[in-house]
Amino acid sequence: MKGLREQVASFDPAVRLLMVNQFAINLGFYMLMPYLADHLGHGLGLAAWAVGLVLGVRNLSQQGMFLVGGTLADRYGCKPMILAGCALRTVAFALLGFAQSLPALLVASALTGLAGALFNPAVRAYLAAEAGEERRVEAFATFNVFYQAGILVGPLAGLALLAWDFRAVCAASAVIFGALALLQAQALPGRPPLDRGAEPAWRAVLGDWRSIAANRPFLLFALAMSGSYVLAFQVYLALPLRARELFGEHTGVVTGAVFAVSALAALSGQLRLTAWAKRTLSGPRAIACGLALMGAAFLPLLYDGPFVYGVLSLALCAALLAWGGALLYPFEMDTVVRLSGERLVATYYGAYNTASGLAIAAGNLAVGTLFDTGVTWLPWAALAATGAVCATAITALDRAGHLRPERPELALTSGG
Repeated sequence: MKGLREQVASFDPAVRLLMVNQFAINLGFYMLMPYLADHLGHGLGLAAWAVGLVLGVRNLSQQGMFLVGGTLADRYGCKPMILAGCALRTVAFALLGFAQSLPALLVASALTGLAGALFNPAVRAYLAAEAGEERRVEAFATFNVFYQAGILVGPLAGLALLAWDFRAVCAASAVIFGALALLQAQALPGRPPLDRGAEPAWRAVLGDWRSIAANRPFLLFALAMSGSYVLAFQVYLALPLRARELFGEHTGVVTGAVFAVSALAALSGQLRLTAWAKRTLSGPRAIACGLALMGAAFLPLLYDGPFVYGVLSLALCAALLAWGGALLYPFEMDTVVRLSGERLVATYYGAYNTASGLAIAAGNLAVGTLFDTGVTWLPWAALAATGAVCATAITALDRAGHLRPERPELALTSGG
């Protein structure tokens, strides 16, 4: 804890505020979202297809709008998008607490996703700009500690508030995001957006998107990294399915424990892993090692052993996934900035997040299909192979020089 305090204190106030902001964002989000499906299905009595539709609309609106959110941050500034996203989520979560009809729930769900698409690329671009090239990796490592802490504390806070009512959870989440909007409006310094002169907005945006589509190293990196998001998402899909096989009706408690193990592993290991990797590895090597570790996390699940082994293998898988993600994350975020040429950073983060969202959707479909085959070892083998293939791809890109662009002459210009 002392090391974390010293690390946080070493950054500028704006960076510290962004870290606290991310903790509060995840606190407010995860105190509500894990319990939304149960509220929709049992509290409001919606059919399963309607529950799936509401949840799917949230994911689609967020993943589909990341590129737009990043583009707006580069064009109009990161601070306005952060404020807009927090304010919009305040409204969305308040609406979720009172909405009774399916149309109202769909609107609230779509607004929730859109809010995330507005502030996520903006926060990361702002953090990259404020930290500077020399401290980007350290900044993103510390940022991830706050990120994981929000994931850990959020569900526990939501569970406590559920003792009153689901509306209390929604109200608390809305208050958190409203307070974030007010705090950052007052305390977060503005950064001037990129000066595009008199060029028409639509032409500038199309030009930006074309430049991303033509950036072959970035596209190859995003493709190689897509597997990491598929692997990380299995905490929500494959591990709960395995928990269901082991624990039956107690799956919910076990899934919560898996989340806790994952978050605690990331919290305990992030700064140590980043410090070690900076001393001993290049950025691409650290990313490749993180991917390999994430793939190896599924190897213990290949063996369908006794009950005690099943429990331990679940916990070990969750911990290794978290450590692998913690190892690669700061270097991954830094690489996106470098491949952008340190220009249009929010737009690049938006495009990167959109690509990862598409990968998660396709990967979940594939993993679900593998589970349906009834071959118990097949999903775990495929996931382990995914990590190995992605690690190999990153290594190949590094050896080909695609992950070491020449030092840009332009300063980082995205901001707000």
